[in-house]
Amino acid sequence: MPIINVDDLTDKDKAEMEVKQLKTEIKLERWMTSKCCEEIKAYIQSGEEEDILFKGIAEDKNPFKEKGGCVIC
Repeated sequence: MPIINVDDLTDKDKAEMEVKQLKTEIKLERWMTSKCCEEIKAYIQSGEEEDILFKGIAEDKNPFKEKGGCVIC
């Protein structure tokens, strides 16, 4: 997909792009926010056991653990 510099477009081109975008968006299925929030919450809770950000990394499996300290003499 080519990169388009919006500053180089005419007003007509900008309007055509906006209409095209709006036609695309009108076809999207809309959901109530309350339903989406519940589904997202359930999805997050279902993966809680494997989520490293939630439970952390075990010290013996942490590849970023410091191997040793720094000694200044």
